[in-house]
Parts: sequence; structure tokens; C-alpha cells
Amino acid sequence: MRSIRSPVFQGLLKARCPLRHQQRRWAQVHDVRFLATHHDRSHIIEKYKAKLDKKAKEEGHESIESLQAAYKEKIEKLRREAATVATPEPAPSSTTAPDSKSPFPAPPPPPQASPAVKAAAEATKPTSQTPGIRPLSSYLDIEKILTLPNKEIEALWRLRNANNPNSICACIPLETYRRIAEAARQHPQFILPLPRQQTQQVPGEDGKPVETAVGGADIHFLQWGFHPPASPPPSNAPSQTANTHASTIVFTHLAAYKLHGSFAEPHTTITHHLDLADEKGLVLMHGQVLPDKGVSPAEASWLVSCVQRFYDFGGEASGRKGELLKMFTSGDVEHFKVEELMEEAEKIS
Repeated sequence: MRSIRSPVFQGLLKARCPLRHQQRRWAQVHDVRFLATHHDRSHIIEKYKAKLDKKAKEEGHESIESLQAAYKEKIEKLRREAATVATPEPAPSSTTAPDSKSPFPAPPPPPQASPAVKAAAEATKPTSQTPGIRPLSSYLDIEKILTLPNKEIEALWRLRNANNPNSICACIPLETYRRIAEAARQHPQFILPLPRQQTQQVPGEDGKPVETAVGGADIHFLQWGFHPPASPPPSNAPSQTANTHASTIVFTHLAAYKLHGSFAEPHTTITHHLDLADEKGLVLMHGQVLPDKGVSPAEASWLVSCVQRFYDFGGEASGRKGELLKMFTSGDVEHFKVEELMEEAEKIS
């Protein structure tokens, strides 16, 4: 890409880009509408306390804690299954019987099963027609999910990912996703800043050096990919189905990308599932953050929220943000400024 190869951009886009020596306002990830959905577990439980109380009473439990204890082993199993191909987790050491009331799919049989059971399991195991992308049916029981209202689907999707500390997720309205995806097809690559608060010694009033906070950022490279649907549409799907593809975004440290190119290892992988788009008007997003790669799940959530800000041309990206994206794609090194990219990324709207 010209914008990456250009000597001017190589000078601008450092792995760490210190900006003007002043205190900056750091935008909060959780203020973004729907992409910042990596809530901590206590927040989720408090929000849905009434429903959890009702569920506990229906199943004969005295409290939510008792309900959690009953589902502990199953939740741990689901957490292990949530790991992507890029970040496999250890195989489960124990198994539990599936619960017919749960919207989550039953786990596969244990490794010590007989050859006949293994063959039957492989025949019924959810598979993806796109290698490397897990189908949504491996996370949720889609038939049961389709019977629920959208708010409950969103709650279940967040709970499904709540116990995985390296997972981020979101439920995106279909129309918003369509705008973002249309822009992504035209601009499949971009860079985004990740704010880093730094300190620097400056002379104080008495002439002695004093440490003060200054703004700065790490720069990250993102690349979109569009693939066939991870799960083939059902036979009764409408002829104008929205489930025509699954899309991915991979985030890589820009310094690593400049050094290794397409062989650079990403630190975060995002997948968009459109299985519920026709019936519910929702796109479910799942992200996996590789541990020990210098980016936390909260920081990855910030980068994902920036995707909405710069790619939603019908919304937040209708102004200067969209112009910066277009300049990057065209390789306009004269007008594309990293400092301006940083300022626009920090703006909520």
C-alpha cells in the first residue's frame, strides 16, 4: 500500500507517536453506543438481577449464587469452547450433562468416547464452510435464540462471553453494520491510535525537573476480510438474505506489520456473524485478544470502537473521520496527519 510504503508515512507512523506536551482528554470506551460491550461480570449480574432471581426460583435455587454454583462447570466448559483457533485453550478435564433449558449448544462428547460415539459426534458437530472461522452455532443454539426478543439475545451474548477475560463482544444493528461493511470494502486497511499516557520531565517553577503527563499513542494496523458465511443459510432463508458473508478484522502493531508484512502476528481478531440478521436485524460480533501481546481487552475494545467512528459514513464518520480514512486509502501523505487522526479518535462524535 502506498500509504505504508511512503517514506513520509514511515517517518510519521512510529510504533509510539508522542504528541504535544499537554494533558489530553482520554475518551472513555464505555461511552460508545454498542461496540464497547466487554462489561465486567458484576455489572451484568446487577443489570439482570430480577431475571436471574426469577430463573433461580424456577429451578428451585435459593439465590443467584446458588444458581451460579449449579452452572459453574458448564460455564467453564463454554469458556473453553469460546477460544478461537488463534488462541486455543486447554482441553476440558471434565464434562457435564447438557441442559435442555439452556440456549447454549451441548458440548461435544469426551475424548475417551468410543469410535462409534466419535463418528456420531463428528456428523452432528457444527462446522464452518469458512476455514478458521467458528460458526455462530458453536456459541449459541440458534433455533432457541431466534425465539427470544432482541434484548434477551444481547444479554445472553454478553453472558456467553463474560467469563472469558480475553473476549470482547457486541450486538450491532444490521443497518449500522451495512454502512460500516460498505465502507470497509472500499477501505479494507487503516491505522488507528491507541492512547498511551506518558510522563516527561520538564523544568518546574523553581527550576527543578518535574514529571508531567503528556499525550501519546501506539499506532495499530487493521485489515478487513470478507468470507463466505461461516454457516450456510437455512433452506427456508429468504431469497434476499442478509447472511451473505462473515467478516473479520485483524489488528496488528504497526511496527510489527512494517517489519513482517502479512506474516505479522495479530494481537486481536474480530468476527461478525450475520446468522440473525434476517429475523432479528442483529449482527453478533465476537473478538479474541491474544494474551501477552501488549494490548489488553479494554484497549482492544477502544480500537474496535474506533472502527465504528471512522467507518460509519452514515453516522460518526460522516465528517473529518471519513475524510482521513479516504486519504489513507488514496495515499495522500500531504494531508494525512497522525496528530489529527489522534484528535479525531478521541472525539466521541
